[in-house]
This record gives sequence, structure tokens and C-alpha cells, in this order.
Amino acid sequence: MDQAQQLRNIIKMNNIKQKSTARVITVTSGKGGVGKSNVAINLGIQLKKLGNNVIILDADFGLANIEVMFGTIPKYNLKDTIEGKKSLKEIITEGPFGVKFISGGTGVEGLANLSKVQLGNLLRSVEELDEIADIIIIDTGAGISDSVLEFVASGSEVLLVTTPEPTSLTDSYSLLKALNSYKGFSKENTKIKIIANKVSSMVEGRNLFTKLNMVTERFLGMTLEFLGAVPLDEQIIKAVMQQKPISISYPSSKATKALEKLAAELTGISENVKKKSLAEVFSSYFHRKSDK
Repeated sequence: MDQAQQLRNIIKMNNIKQKSTARVITVTSGKGGVGKSNVAINLGIQLKKLGNNVIILDADFGLANIEVMFGTIPKYNLKDTIEGKKSLKEIITEGPFGVKFISGGTGVEGLANLSKVQLGNLLRSVEELDEIADIIIIDTGAGISDSVLEFVASGSEVLLVTTPEPTSLTDSYSLLKALNSYKGFSKENTKIKIIANKVSSMVEGRNLFTKLNMVTERFLGMTLEFLGAVPLDEQIIKAVMQQKPISISYPSSKATKALEKLAAELTGISENVKKKSLAEVFSSYFHRKSDK
């Protein structure tokens, strides 16, 4: 029996149901330093303000960015679930404004090399989150590592954060190019929306999107969507130093107002999104891993 078939049997034995419940949004970027995790956290807060139960999964394994930016130390992390000590539901930590999160933990290097027992422990727990959350935000690592590409390719709704810096634009295209040729990725079933971060104006944000979309359509045959832009705001730096999200520390700031609009836009288009539950995302993730 090959590894792929073994995985399918594990999923079947653990009754992973292919049903859509919580809306899963994957936030990613082509490089570090573009404000990806900041966007993920603050979107989570704004979506919570709109009445959604939100859980953020920190999938940037080993770095624990979310807990640092929230200023909250979790008692448990994903490693405890993988080792069978706790379920995913039991390792949830409540952050500011009632937004919950799951820490990837500094002792977890990724999901690529889990044993059958560890995989079973994880898959038994994923459906619990679908039952208690309206929206699950997966904050991936930055760049084009296999771990990042697996999560992006497995989801149906992706937010790609980029900035006006030439290197950021180039790295965003590199991520899309790698994704386009990645096994199992579907252009038809994955909606990729661009968030232009750290822009001087909304016009600059729209122009940034137009440049990226033009190249992507021409050379990759992929059409992107523009979700919106977040202005460069010095109060973001202050909020990071305080280990508090800007949406809470500076609710009247330019960046916070922009993030409010992005959250409202996401809520408004939710009916047009073909949702995948977290169980489906993880099942797709591990199927591709086992087929390699």
C-alpha cells in the first residue's frame, strides 16, 4: 500500500467530513516584512466586530508571530495536538477583542513529516474548529516554501499581501508563478485577492494591483481580484512595539479605517465564495504531500 492510500485510509477512519461550515481565508505573501501577519490579525479583529466568531491559525511554524503581536502567551500550541496531548479546540487561546488563535509554536517545524499517529491526532481535531468558528484565518509563512504553497493551493480563498516595493511585487509574482505550476492547484476553484499594503494612496494601491494582475494574466493565465489597500501609517509601528493590534490601539488611524473597509468588503462577498471547511483544507494539504 502506497503512502497516498495510507493517508486516504487515515482520513476515512477519522471520519473527515467533506462539508463546508466555517469560511477559511488564507493570508500569504511573497516575502517577509510586508505586514502579512499584521493584516491577518487586524482583519480578524474587524471581522469579529462585524459579528463573526474568528479563529486565527498561525501556520508560520516555528516563529509564533501571532502570539507576539497579540502580546498573549498561549498555554498550548499545535505541537500538543500533534502529540495527542490536546485537541485543537483545547489549544485555542483568546486574544484581544475576543479573537481566538492557535499558535504554531516554536517547537513545530512544519507538517511535512508527521507520523501516521500524529496525522491521525491532527485530523481527528480539525472538524471541531469548523463547528465553533464562522471564519478561520490561516496566516501562512512568507515566500514560496512547500509549506506555504500547500496551504495556498489547498484553500479556496486567498489574500495575497504585497507592497509598492519592487522586491515585494517581484516576489508576489514569483509566488503566483510557483503556485500556478503546483500540483493540485486550481485556478477555477481558488480566488486570489490582492491587498496592497503600506501604500501612499489608494491610487497607488490600485496601480500596484493593475501591474501585478496585468503580468499575471499575460504570462500565467491567472486573473486576480483587488480587495483593497492599507495606507502606510506610522501608528502601525507604535502598535507593534506595544504588542497590541492597531485596530485596538489606534481605532481612528488611517490604517484601521482601511482595514474596516476590507473586512466589510470580505463580508459582502462571502455569498459568492465557494467555501472549503478546515477539514477539507487539511485533507487537500496532506493528500498532496502523500502523492509526492
